[in-house]
Amino acid sequence: MRIKPLSPDTLSTELRAVHNEIANLVGHSQSQVNMIDANGALLGPFAPMLHFPQFGIPALSFLRTLDMNASLAKDVREVAILTVGGAYGAKFELYAHEIMAAAFGLSPSTIATLAAGGRPNELNAQQTIAHDVARALVTGRIVPDSTYKQAVMMLGKEGAGELIFLIGGYCLIAMVLNGFDMPAPDNNNDL
Repeated sequence: MRIKPLSPDTLSTELRAVHNEIANLVGHSQSQVNMIDANGALLGPFAPMLHFPQFGIPALSFLRTLDMNASLAKDVREVAILTVGGAYGAKFELYAHEIMAAAFGLSPSTIATLAAGGRPNELNAQQTIAHDVARALVTGRIVPDSTYKQAVMMLGKEGAGELIFLIGGYCLIAMVLNGFDMPAPDNNNDL
């Protein structure tokens, strides 16, 4: 870890408000995931966002927009996010979204295969196209026309657009997490 999570007591009034808003949002939408340490500091991508608010707050706003306007099914979103996390090996992203994927009904074997960078056999059609689009993008390729057309057919034009922006948003998060070497919380009690 190259930077430490910031205790809320050390933040300016403006950043404390951002911290509290994030803590409230993740407490409701991702309560299964440990995103706050014992001192009340936000973990994962939120620590770099608060250290560098000139970049982090706009990034957070983009990610919040993706969530507020989500139309894709949650399991489909999680397949795309885990495909990104698996490709980049982003520890915190994998930690958080393995938990969320399980909460949204993905099987342990599907989650494990995605986290390892593979393509599970048991994906449904929408999950498969989400994985295929994400895989093309995280490997630096243009999404093939046939894949894009299939995404539009399966998810609608708006859904395909949402998927591409979702993948881009989680690529940003993975890069921030990896750039600052942000760890996942200690999960040894799960062993």
